[in-house]
Amino acid sequence: MAELPHCSIVVPTYDRPAALRSCLESLAGLEYARERYEVIVVDDGGRLTLDPVVDLLRPRMNLELVTQARSGPAAARNAGVAPAQGELVAFTDDDCRPRPDWLRRLADRFVASPTEAIGGRTVNALPQNPYSTAAQLVIDVGYRQNNEGPTGRRWFTTNNLAVPVDGLREIGGFDPAFRTAEDRDFCSRWVERGFPMSYEPRAVVEHAHDLSLAGFVRLHFAYGRGAFRYHRAQRRRRRPVPIEPSFYVALAQAPIAHDRGTRRLGLEALLVLWHLSNSAGFVWGWARSLGKSRPAGRP
Repeated sequence: MAELPHCSIVVPTYDRPAALRSCLESLAGLEYARERYEVIVVDDGGRLTLDPVVDLLRPRMNLELVTQARSGPAAARNAGVAPAQGELVAFTDDDCRPRPDWLRRLADRFVASPTEAIGGRTVNALPQNPYSTAAQLVIDVGYRQNNEGPTGRRWFTTNNLAVPVDGLREIGGFDPAFRTAEDRDFCSRWVERGFPMSYEPRAVVEHAHDLSLAGFVRLHFAYGRGAFRYHRAQRRRRRPVPIEPSFYVALAQAPIAHDRGTRRLGLEALLVLWHLSNSAGFVWGWARSLGKSRPAGRP
């Protein structure tokens, strides 16, 4: 049996020390030799000190804290990759709890195919929260649209993604201009470079994104702005993003398979709200781009 690779796990965080502690507790319990992985936490300009959390968990694993001025999650991930010593870099978020066999599942796939980026499966850890449930449902449908069938895998979220460090550095990491949708941009550039991607559904991360109604709207408005930036970037690369009506059809049908009765109706209403919020963010991004591109002095 081939020796499992040395891995680096990068966790960007911003002012959520309690969530971070839960994430690090999970990482300390990974079924992986302690000397074969490191965890790099990147504090993205938070106002709250993370030293007590990191100092508490440091005796249980190889743990490093990197700090930067507030620059967004894409830049934070790049800051975590910079000192990484692993052959494989795995990404998750501070509100996520990887299961004990998560890293081993990703590493096994890496050993079998060392040029692939690997996406794992993310599940909602807050099933009683309707906003968190609806947000995860959107991701689940997106995964089915992008990662099933005979063609290659195209998109994974950065809260459960592992990338060979050589390929990661070759394509320049994440684009720090993105505050959201950096995962779509990264995966597109990865595939366009000719690198493969694969899906490992047994590498599971539990996502505890505790959303309120206002938080749900803000989140997906921001995702809409990121989607506009992504579409614009793809047009500039002469790879325009096609409209896929099948995604919206599948999303409209998803609550039927997911739940019944009044809960299903609630999910359907939240998916309509998702569409409105996401579209509003997209239009906002488009309008701002028009304002920035207009020559000075013209109305």
